[in-house]
Amino acid sequence: MELRLRPPTQAEFDEWLPRQQAQYAAEIVASGALPLAAAEQKAIRDTTTRLPDGFRTPGQLIFRLMAGEEPAGWLWLEVPYSGGGDPHMAWVNDICLNVHGRNTIARALYDSLGYEVMSQQMKKPL
Repeated sequence: MELRLRPPTQAEFDEWLPRQQAQYAAEIVASGALPLAAAEQKAIRDTTTRLPDGFRTPGQLIFRLMAGEEPAGWLWLEVPYSGGGDPHMAWVNDICLNVHGRNTIARALYDSLGYEVMSQQMKKPL
């Protein structure tokens, strides 16, 4: 299966951003740094500051990972640009991976890299 990156559509970005902010807030809470309400405010403030022009913000590279024609995840990189930042640093801000349950090869790869299952959906035909 061919894997490729492509820019998100505006609709995909608009759906992704609140989930990204919620995940970021949950990580802040889990670290013990802030209670939930303050963490949610910080997550919104930080992402709004980092992404003033959404996925078109210079220095912020946001992509959809595609497995064939199916969305398989997200990649958000922050790279130096002429507007500032350390020219010798880049950041991986987010890698959200989605894999179908029967894709044992991808699941094994993610397991070997130390990823943990965050949610799981199951079904059974009746």
